[in-house]
Amino acid sequence: MTDNMLIDAARTAMARAYAPYSHFYVGAALLCADGRVFCGANIESASYGATVCAERVAFSNAVFEGERDFTALAVVGGNGGKITAECAPCGICRQVMAEFCAPDFKILLTDGKTVSAHTLGELLPLAFNKESLKNEK
Repeated sequence: MTDNMLIDAARTAMARAYAPYSHFYVGAALLCADGRVFCGANIESASYGATVCAERVAFSNAVFEGERDFTALAVVGGNGGKITAECAPCGICRQVMAEFCAPDFKILLTDGKTVSAHTLGELLPLAFNKESLKNEK
């Protein structure tokens, strides 16, 4: 799967977002090591804290299906469903990624014209993860 194909899958997912309050639509496409792709879109709630980001929906779908080995994630978003700038994952989503992915996990973003690639380590340096919980004696 090419980077552009993964971006296209995220763009398709963005169309399924439920964003009646912010009108900011986000789509995500998560590539697994076996080639399967799991998508997600943001789902807002009138109780804003209950809103779920597209990235976490994609990870939840994949984990529910038994996947644990991920290679890349594409994220797209914008007001009214139009991509005009890169839409980087929020901090909570980055933390969820750190639960399942190594620092070299690839994250693709686009402004609608060009695609940029980043690593989880770049977006979440000094991550708190399962290694942080190891009890050293």
